[in-house]
Amino acid sequence: MKTWVCDSGQKLEIFIPFLGKYRPFSGRCCQTCTPKSWGGFYHKQLSSLGFRDAVRVTEEDTRYRGWLVRRVCGLLAVWDWKIPADTPGDLPARICHSKRVRDVATDRSRGSRGDGEAHRRWKEKILKILAEIQAPLSLLMLRLCNWALLKLLNRLFLSVQLHRGQLEMVLRAAGTVGSTGRAALGPRLAAGTPGAEPRPPSLQPGVPLVFLSTHKSQLDGLLLSFLLFSQGLGVPRVTVGEQVCSPLLRALLGRLGGIFLPSRMEQTLSDRDEGLPGAVLATYVEEVLRSRQPLLIFLEEPPVALCLSAPAREWLALVYRAVRDGAVPDVLLVPVGIAYDVVPGGLHWEGAHGARPLGLGTCLWAACRAMRRNLGCTRVDFAQPFSLQEFAAKNLVRQSCKEKLLEELLLPTILGTCPGQPDGKKAEIWSPGPATAAGLEAEEEMLVTELGLHSLSDGVACSAVMAVGITSALLLHKHREGVFLSRLMLDFAWLLEEILLRQRDVGFSGQLRALVQHSLVLLGARLTLYRLSPIGDVLVVPEASAEALRELDHHSAAILPVFASEAVGACAVRALLMEMLPFLVATVGPSGIVFSQDELHRKTLELLRLLPPNLLGLQPCQPLDCRSQDIVDKLLLCGLLEAEEPESERWVCDLAPRPFCKGQPWAGMDFTDSDSEDEVPKRCFKLSEPQGSPGFLLFLCRLLSPVLRTYARAVAFLDRPSWPQPEAAYAEALLQFLAEEDGFEYPNRSLVLSSLQTFKEMGVLEEVRTPAGPLLHLAQPFRSSASRGKLEAFIQQFTQP
Repeated sequence: MKTWVCDSGQKLEIFIPFLGKYRPFSGRCCQTCTPKSWGGFYHKQLSSLGFRDAVRVTEEDTRYRGWLVRRVCGLLAVWDWKIPADTPGDLPARICHSKRVRDVATDRSRGSRGDGEAHRRWKEKILKILAEIQAPLSLLMLRLCNWALLKLLNRLFLSVQLHRGQLEMVLRAAGTVGSTGRAALGPRLAAGTPGAEPRPPSLQPGVPLVFLSTHKSQLDGLLLSFLLFSQGLGVPRVTVGEQVCSPLLRALLGRLGGIFLPSRMEQTLSDRDEGLPGAVLATYVEEVLRSRQPLLIFLEEPPVALCLSAPAREWLALVYRAVRDGAVPDVLLVPVGIAYDVVPGGLHWEGAHGARPLGLGTCLWAACRAMRRNLGCTRVDFAQPFSLQEFAAKNLVRQSCKEKLLEELLLPTILGTCPGQPDGKKAEIWSPGPATAAGLEAEEEMLVTELGLHSLSDGVACSAVMAVGITSALLLHKHREGVFLSRLMLDFAWLLEEILLRQRDVGFSGQLRALVQHSLVLLGARLTLYRLSPIGDVLVVPEASAEALRELDHHSAAILPVFASEAVGACAVRALLMEMLPFLVATVGPSGIVFSQDELHRKTLELLRLLPPNLLGLQPCQPLDCRSQDIVDKLLLCGLLEAEEPESERWVCDLAPRPFCKGQPWAGMDFTDSDSEDEVPKRCFKLSEPQGSPGFLLFLCRLLSPVLRTYARAVAFLDRPSWPQPEAAYAEALLQFLAEEDGFEYPNRSLVLSSLQTFKEMGVLEEVRTPAGPLLHLAQPFRSSASRGKLEAFIQQFTQP
């Protein structure tokens, strides 16, 4: 940001970051897991196609012109939207005659009297199960509801932004660029355009699209269904998760494209392919994919973010088995990211989720309540499509060598039972045993889980960062006591530049002052503004209440995945400083402390093992030692570390002037083999303050502080409950413990469940199967307060107060 003074004496603020025509194009697929898909449906010119507001419909979007058309252009546009693919009319007959369903029905009806009567009974059961899963689309209701949704979205949001380049990429994958995509985006990158890259043979269109989306709000299903329908991608079949719906709402959602897991799915699918509901559901998914209808699967369940939900695992497993069994040759997976300035419903859904069935009246009342509040803008991003077949082949090969259990890697370091430090390389590899049926089923489950977590990280990586998220992160982690508006604008510009330098896009553009004021207006209920006339500035003070801090944390959650690597490295540096603190001289400042790369690598690996990658938005396919080295490189790149050469080291290429000496100058030089592992010089680093980024290290440490504090307090909670107890009861009791504790500001259900999963993998908690269900037991080593104290101290060393 620059300040110019014009002839009249007025100061003009000129803010020119990277928000011009060319923006960072995020969302490329993983080169490790899907190298062939990396070049598919992508061209470097896609980033220059700009944006469009999906809810801004004019007469140019219709076939008609005139004064009356401008008044009803929304209804006319919705009536012209095409449906490229629909459910086959003979779907019930196809499912009844499929081999999988017939085999299950034959086994169940064997031994019964009257083949005709038995055939009629199981056919009725099949049709009843199919009716629970889906309903035929009602085109009239679909168009009327989308027209009403168009009006609602215009009232709720200032804009719903789509990146034209990302949309072009998805349209090319769907094979519809020649019609709808050409009309919507222009002929610049249509098939046959000079300079457009050819598609790889494995990514030719003709295979179905499955959209794997993050989940922020209960509005996401309607929003994405509306966007895909309006952009010519067809009416998607949208999976409905764990939320229980009333019969009226369930019937309405089914007519609009919603699909549900059949009742008692957990019991009938326990043996994978056995059970009539499981057979009907698997056959239905195969028929949907064969008809090339887009399928939309939500990977999360709000309010639990960055965790793969159980319904998402079921749907992903069904899609994978359809490809594995040859029902479709392949499936193109498209991760989707959704970003809101203010999430519709916000934190109110956490208390109401799963409490009672969601009814149509409740939804209408929530929409009316949301229209009374300014929700700002929203942005939907599509990542690069990748092949499921290619992903499965690469990951099945990589699973031939697996890492050791977290219990073997981290627990000895915490309890001090091993003299050596954990290694992130070959020590983690072991060879699997012979393949068995149970082993193959576990391998498939592991593949589906990795696919879901990988797609979730891709969706998070392609999501734009909104202006409210930047402002909330600054107020929460840098200026909790208050800040002047002028300083807040400078920090907003600094953090915006850091985000863009990391190839992450933002969901806004405009003048700096307007952007900051827009954020403050949306956060106005949790802020107090004091206008100071003598100095001509405004003091912004966030409320100190737990509700205000929790809301700021909710809005700023999108910042952590952007700086996750640097935040882990900063917390590792803090842990090293805490170890050195007793041995430092009072006159030595932080910039005078030198530590080796091995020490930093050790601390970084310990923290990476403690925190799951999905919690940080990192891809699960990257080895920990590579990720640790990448973190050190990023700390060097952003200026937090500087390479320090010990004074005793002399290099052959050093041409600095030397005092004249009588002896031969090369006599003291070492000409041994540089590849020898015996005398490899250790790399050392010292702390540095990046120019123009004061307090960057502290800011990064505070980004991870809510996560680490939740983990630390979860350790302190281990001596409270009576063991054993169910997992759900433990999670609710821990949430209640955090909410009642003084000094703990914003308990988060997602972090609670993440700490629970980490403790199970570390061996702190043990899960025992009983007839009443799985129960959690406290492991023997942690029944003593000394072991729990060691675990809490291990976590506290990384935590910034």
